[in-house]
Amino acid sequence: MNPVEQLKNLPVEHEFFIGIDSDGCVFDTMEVKQKECFCPNFIRHFGFQAASKYAREVWEFVNLYSKTRGCNRFLAVAAALDFISQRPEFAARNIAVPPMSEMRSWIKVETKLGNPTLAAKLSAAPSPELEMLMAWSVEVNKDIARTVHDVPPFPGFREAAAKAHAKADIIVVSQTPLEALAREWQENKVDHLVNFIAAQEHGTKTEHIRYASGGKYAPGKVLMIGDAPGDCKAAKANGALFFPIVPGREEKSWAEFGGEGLDRFFAGDFAGAYQECLLSEFDRALPSEPPWKK
Repeated sequence: MNPVEQLKNLPVEHEFFIGIDSDGCVFDTMEVKQKECFCPNFIRHFGFQAASKYAREVWEFVNLYSKTRGCNRFLAVAAALDFISQRPEFAARNIAVPPMSEMRSWIKVETKLGNPTLAAKLSAAPSPELEMLMAWSVEVNKDIARTVHDVPPFPGFREAAAKAHAKADIIVVSQTPLEALAREWQENKVDHLVNFIAAQEHGTKTEHIRYASGGKYAPGKVLMIGDAPGDCKAAKANGALFFPIVPGREEKSWAEFGGEGLDRFFAGDFAGAYQECLLSEFDRALPSEPPWKK
């Protein structure tokens, strides 16, 4: 069964549905993955060694400390290169910023942005640019497998998820490769708290929610939990409610969700003033303007 059909055929066991992001939301893995796996390989494969300080600042802003936090890795490359092309430090060091025009064309039309679809693209039309991109992405996955272990869920998640699972169908909604997701959830013995794990191979987060919940649950009974604006956009695109796990305040957020948040969701009293208050705090936590422009 193909990934889309897997999501569409998920059985309905409860009247409520909850989608949960993984990296940075359930597991405190965003910092270690981005700083120790993604960024060093970005600097090495794209040739930014002579301005590594500034490349690192850009990469971390795009992927951790801004409103693009949590975006797909290939979209992150495009965003980072856009910022880098505007920074004088790179031109001053005579660093050529690759345009990555073929990648940019690909990410505009491909929804399942991952190594399998990139490999298929390369097989159909070999390209030095896309080969470099694939080499970077493969190396990132290897470093994640070597580096990211023994990272438990944020305190408060297990209790909140157990409470939610008693009344709701729950799936993981993530742009992380399935292999890494399954390993992290199984390693921490929390995979039994979800009905399904949807990864980048299953499409976008918006598609995950649409395929898994569309037409199966009443309005107001579908909720997305995430730590990035993209999670919120995926929820809004499906008419779902959204509960933010605020970066830097994750434990407080999970305590809030496991208490008042979940009670309000099940009681039909989540939308309105309560959700707007949560969204305002979330919006303030992630800027859109990079610090080097101030």
